[in-house]
Parts: sequence; structure tokens; C-alpha cells
Amino acid sequence: MSDAPLKGLLVIDMAQFLSGPSAALRLGDLGARVIKVERPESGDICRSLYLSDTDIAGDSTLFHAINRNKQSLAADLKDSRDAARVHRLIARADIVIQNFRPGVADRLGFGPAALRATNPQLIVGSISGYGEDGPWATLPGQDLLAQALSGAMWLNGDAADGPVPFGLSVADMLAGHVLVEGILAALVRRGISGEGAHVETSLLEALIDLQFEVLTTHLNDGGRLPRRAAVDNAHAYLAAPYGSYRTADGWLALAMTPLDTLAPLLDLPLVGRDAFAERDTIKAMIAGRLAEASTQSWIDRLHPHDIWCAPVNDWPRLLAEDAFQRLEMLQQIGRGVTTTRSPVRIDGARAGNPVGAPHVGEHNEAIVAEFGLDQD
Repeated sequence: MSDAPLKGLLVIDMAQFLSGPSAALRLGDLGARVIKVERPESGDICRSLYLSDTDIAGDSTLFHAINRNKQSLAADLKDSRDAARVHRLIARADIVIQNFRPGVADRLGFGPAALRATNPQLIVGSISGYGEDGPWATLPGQDLLAQALSGAMWLNGDAADGPVPFGLSVADMLAGHVLVEGILAALVRRGISGEGAHVETSLLEALIDLQFEVLTTHLNDGGRLPRRAAVDNAHAYLAAPYGSYRTADGWLALAMTPLDTLAPLLDLPLVGRDAFAERDTIKAMIAGRLAEASTQSWIDRLHPHDIWCAPVNDWPRLLAEDAFQRLEMLQQIGRGVTTTRSPVRIDGARAGNPVGAPHVGEHNEAIVAEFGLDQD
């Protein structure tokens, strides 16, 4: 977008792995210039954190996805010359993003207070694992551990299952989105008052917020725990038929639907049944019936009656769908990578940039010269 809303802003991405870099990615999608500060030679650990046996030009596919459209400045923050360079760069920046463990940024001389003392308009965004203090503060800020500690993992799966993790790095991704939300609010305030800010969140806070709907029910329901359905559980607080069911050739997701409406369409004796109290029995009956025919045949039968249902797509089927292709959510970027685009459209335009993820220190010479980082 030629008139991207954050065009002209400079973001310094001092973060590693997923949460912080994903926040910087979103700001870059909105038009900001993002310079990634990473250790010399090895760079961000995410470069070698493989999701599969696929790597592209020596870096993991994960790194390419999270760090597209960024420049790289290699710097050892424990080296006085490199540290001085980064401080001079930050003095010219609008936003800095960090996800150091609590206390590390301060020990290195890059804590939020120190950075804002030399650049009062600076917005520093920090992501921790579980907050800056308390008994969990020093634990590794890792996605699976955050899912476990937050209670979110306990909601997934059927009643007889153990805790089931999400199939995504949901804590990292959500924390990145939450941080961007706070940074954008701080930018609005800075536009009014000229004052910078320190914006903070954590993996734990992001996952607690994700659960606000069900946790609010628990807090106002005498402390009773929800009971996951024994059959095709999809939401612990929702009655039958809510769930995903195996069909003769795939799976069908079936959302909120009155049983009296659904019963004749499935030829099942469901009229008058209690959709919550008898949830497991009813869902077992529905599961048995849906397994008798194909997914598409059930959709053809149910859709004309405004039954909320959909096939459960795998990725190849999703990618082949016209509805997906119309969104134009994919893009080709540098270094031969196909990846997604920003999910946000502004005035009908979706951000896209063909620049791929950088090599370690790829832009050192240009950045040092442009910002005069070696000047005393």
C-alpha cells in the first residue's frame, strides 16, 4: 500500500523466536520499516528452529514466515562498539520490540527506562513469558509451557482425553497481536501528547485473555468447572450438537442448531431432548448417523434448512477453494518463499511486499552509513 498507515515509522526488532518478531512483522505489514537486531553469525535462534525437514537458503521456513520484509543488523549487545551502534539507532527509532527474559534487557543496558531516557518519544514493547516478577517469572517463556500453565490446554479434547495442546504456537502468536494492539494505542497517544510508552504483555496474559468468555462463566458460576463432552467435544459450555463429526468420507462441523429442527433431517428421535443434560447421549446418536453418508451429502441436506455446518478442510482442500483464492492471502517473497499476507485490508487494499527475510547482518553496511552509527 503506497499510503500504508505506519509508513515512515522505524521499528527496531530486538526479539527472537516467534512472539516479538511476529509483532514486528505486523507493524511492517502496516507500512513501518523494521530493522532486526540479531547476534552475529548465528543470528536469531529461530533461523535453525525447524518445523520440518524443509529449509530455504539455510534458514527455517518458520524464520522466513516471521521475518519477511525486515532488514538485519548483526550486533553483539555485550560488545561496547556494537552496543553503541544499537543505542544510536534506537535514538532515531519510533518503536523497539523486545522479548528478553525479565531483567536481561536492563543488565545489557537496553531496558525500557534507559531507552526512553534518551528517546522520550520512544514506544518500547515487551513480551515476557509470565510477567516481570512472581514465582513464574524466571520460567522459560515457551509456548507449550504457557498453554499448560494457563489452563487453555485443559479445555481441548474429549472428556476422557488428557490435556490436548493447540496445534499452533497460539501463545506466541496471540501475545504478538496483543502487543501490536497496545503499541498502536500508544502511537495514538503519542500523536496527541508527544509522550512515548512502555507497552507490556506476556504469553500467559494473552492466553488468559483468549479464555475470557469461558473463564468469566467459571468465575460467576460458583467456581464449577466445565465438563468436556465425551463425544466430539468442541466447546465445554455448549450443548449438543456442537462439535465435529466423522462422516463416511471425512468430517463435518456442526454448530449451534435446535434439536427440534435437526431431528427430522437426521431421522433421529431428538425432539424434546435436553441438549445439555443429555449432551453425550445425543452427540453419540448424531455421530452414528453422520457416519453413514458423505460430508457433501449431509451439507446438501442440511444447508437448505439453514443448519450451520461446514466440511472440516485440510490444507490442500482449503487452498483449492474458490472462497480462499478470492481472499488473495498468499504471496511470493524473496529467496523463493511462498507465504501468507496480512489479514488486514485498509480501504480495500491488503498489504503485501515481495521482500523476503534477510541474511544475518545483510544490511549492516547500509544501516551503519545511513544512520551514522559509528560517529562519536
